[in-house]
Amino acid sequence: MTVELRTQALAVLCLDDALAKAQAVGALQRAVSAGLHVDVDAVLTPPRHLPGRPAQPQLVAPGQVPRRGTQTVRGRASLIHAIAHIEFNAINLALDAIWRFAALPRDYYREWLGVAADEARHFTMLREHLQMLGHDYGDFAAHDGLWAMAEKTHADPIARMALVPRLLEARGLDVTPAMQARLARAGDQRAVALLDVILADEVGHVAVGNRWYRWLCAAAGFDPVAHEAVLFARYSAPRPRPPFNLAARRAAGFSEEELAVLGADV
Repeated sequence: MTVELRTQALAVLCLDDALAKAQAVGALQRAVSAGLHVDVDAVLTPPRHLPGRPAQPQLVAPGQVPRRGTQTVRGRASLIHAIAHIEFNAINLALDAIWRFAALPRDYYREWLGVAADEARHFTMLREHLQMLGHDYGDFAAHDGLWAMAEKTHADPIARMALVPRLLEARGLDVTPAMQARLARAGDQRAVALLDVILADEVGHVAVGNRWYRWLCAAAGFDPVAHEAVLFARYSAPRPRPPFNLAARRAAGFSEEELAVLGADV
């Protein structure tokens, strides 16, 4: 049976159950591995409000998410839950990038499917570790900042690449080492090892965003650095703040000029 990727990505995005969504992404990747069929010209309409998500966790404003200490099991579970929620959102973001934006090269859709599969694997690993700590996904409040930016950039794939993978997801490259240090001090070496895996994969995911941002800018005749400043202003995007993980950002394809614009000590 031939699987059309964009239609199926939208169907998986609509799933409410987090584990079912993660499993469906893996099944979708396996289904298209023998031959990727993409209807790049199809105009798809979501059947309902996106994304599909479970009733829990409760979504609150970013400032209302409780501070997560790591010296207690509950505190560590709260931190792992926050990271798992980011990975769940990242599944949705990758699926949305597939179905929403038409008329792009086949490699664009193939790469974002690979990102979605990685994010699904990350979510599953983190949920299993959360269960080992006596909790589950949905037990703690979370915020929706990543998806909020996806909604703001729904009509512009250039803005989506600039302000989601290159801005918000790249922030994960910067903050992960500090989270690992906190978890190591608390004795949670399993969580540290999971974040090693996730950080290595996320470098590649941000690189996908960088690659397609530059491709789209070239196709539209925009200078990537100058246009990003336009997009920051247009969408009131938060400015990146230090510390920056310069090694990871370079590995993800940020240029020295881009790092200088950040104000990083290059």
